[in-house]
Amino acid sequence: MGLPPNVLSQRCASRRYLALVASKWSLLVINALDDGPARNGFLMRMVEGISQKMLTQTLRDLEATGIVRREDHRTVPPHVTYELTPLGKSLRQEVRSLVAWVEGHMPALGGSEPNQP
Repeated sequence: MGLPPNVLSQRCASRRYLALVASKWSLLVINALDDGPARNGFLMRMVEGISQKMLTQTLRDLEATGIVRREDHRTVPPHVTYELTPLGKSLRQEVRSLVAWVEGHMPALGGSEPNQP
């Protein structure tokens, strides 16, 4: 039996995935997909401040790691949806917990109360 993974080590294989999952845009896209499948335009509106280029790259990275599934409905005009895979759904609660922690600690983190929609 080997040593447990050490994410602080550059050689740790899980470090790459931790960086992807913990990135600002990945967390927000996963959160936006929490309610089910969504099209690109919906995600652009939900994740304020993300550029089309960054959204595309984030979705590709999440798809490549098996967190998001892309479905091309093969219609004209193009209709593509994105949704969380079972692996992505297993990550949802962790993302919700992180969001709740941040929102619950805004004053201690030096921020004001979170903005309400």
